[in-house]
Amino acid sequence: MTKKLLDKNLSAQLSALVPRIVHDVEFVVSLDEREASAELELLLEDVASLSNKISVRRDDEANQRKPGFQIRRVNSEIAVTFAGIPMGHEFSSFVLALLQVGGNPIKEDPEVIERVKNLPGDFNFVTYMSLSCQNCPTVVQALNTMSIINPRIKHTAVEGSLFQDEIDELKILSVPAIYLDGELFSSGRATIEDFLAKLDENDSTIAAEKLSSLEPFDVLVVGQGPAGASAAIYAARKGLRTGIIGDRFGGQVNDTMAIENYISQPYTEGPKLARELQAHVASYPIEIINSQTATGLVPATTGGGNHTVEVGEAKLSVKQVILATGANWRLLNVPGEEEYRNKGVTFCPHCDAPLFKGKPVAVVGGGNSGIEAAIDIAVYASHVTVVEFMPECRADEVLLEKLNALPNTFVVTNAATKEIAGDGHQVTGLVYTDRSTGEPKRIDVSGVFIQIGLLPNTSWLAETCELNSKKEIVTDGCGRTSIPGIYAAGDCADTAYKQIVVAQSSGATAALAAWDDLVRAG
Repeated sequence: MTKKLLDKNLSAQLSALVPRIVHDVEFVVSLDEREASAELELLLEDVASLSNKISVRRDDEANQRKPGFQIRRVNSEIAVTFAGIPMGHEFSSFVLALLQVGGNPIKEDPEVIERVKNLPGDFNFVTYMSLSCQNCPTVVQALNTMSIINPRIKHTAVEGSLFQDEIDELKILSVPAIYLDGELFSSGRATIEDFLAKLDENDSTIAAEKLSSLEPFDVLVVGQGPAGASAAIYAARKGLRTGIIGDRFGGQVNDTMAIENYISQPYTEGPKLARELQAHVASYPIEIINSQTATGLVPATTGGGNHTVEVGEAKLSVKQVILATGANWRLLNVPGEEEYRNKGVTFCPHCDAPLFKGKPVAVVGGGNSGIEAAIDIAVYASHVTVVEFMPECRADEVLLEKLNALPNTFVVTNAATKEIAGDGHQVTGLVYTDRSTGEPKRIDVSGVFIQIGLLPNTSWLAETCELNSKKEIVTDGCGRTSIPGIYAAGDCADTAYKQIVVAQSSGATAALAAWDDLVRAG
């Protein structure tokens, strides 16, 4: 019996949204004999039943991949294509595409929309994604939106689990994987601004000119994670001219699936929280500068002068700087790690675990993140080996009990990872040394998930700010650094614990300290 995908809750949500559709839309669906085709057909018919503006037409020759479908504006070239069933994290992508194809206004900066319209040439994008990947919807929605703005841009979102032969042929071991005209274009999370940066040869010049034209800031927050968002809001509430710059709003929060210790919310998910942070910041008169990375910091040379934050070719003048650059995945720094990145070496179990269905994998790291990753991956992998450097795992006992109860997991402790082996195309094994005997050993695996903690994003500040042995920015407990007018907050600073609520607290503290210093300076 075919299961019903659109439950009462989803039907109610969609019923509230479909009145926004102003143009006739049709689902052009191509099916095969698989059960997934029957499920897709039922889903589309259920959605179509909610509005007389939506119809379903079967055409098995219309789509290259089956099951697959187009959302097409009738009597128009405007269309987006899904191969597979857009549920899970991609249900929001499906709904957004339906509304946009149906004429609901696209909520992007008018300048960004104009640049997408004016991109020269034709582009045929294919994104391979998994329904459990929290970064994939950002890519799918960005390319779908671009294809609606500019019909010369075509995009197909492919659910990898239903097209495993294609995944295997292309040797895709990390999602989202984005192909342009049959060639790998990029992998990982990307926004419309990120795509424009690669497709528009004038992007760097346009960005530099726009940034250089900005008036000096009272406070510029560098970093858009929880600490940065908190700092920006607190600074703006004090009436300061505030800006916040970063390469992705939410930072590492976007890579966190389940959040159960965020006070007042018993459960939320990282991407949802990241969107809420951005919306909260946007509710204040804060200059939000997205998809840009600070590359240099030049402190003021005279008392009362402004600091300079360098962003590529652009220079931003600011009275006070709050550094909230967060942290990134810590690397093993062993042979094969970089060579096989996205070819079996990966960091996100939620995104990439489904790609290793029926295959053996290793997880390096026996802390909470490593054990949680192993538990998640074990649902898909044939076998999961946890490799821990210390004599025992440091994860919470409740997680270790859950891991040990699984039949396809094993833990190796006192093991120093020495190499990630491969065949030139993808990972084939992990080599480690038994620290108790000195004996080298190898595990045959198809993937290696690295979960050994985070490294502060402070390398670009090494010649500017005082850093401790962990490469964290040294502060006075109120966010002040060794340089007057420069503050630090969150995971890049020497805060005691790396937690979302702690980061937000330190961001607020740094902003209040900046305000206090500004008032005292007159």
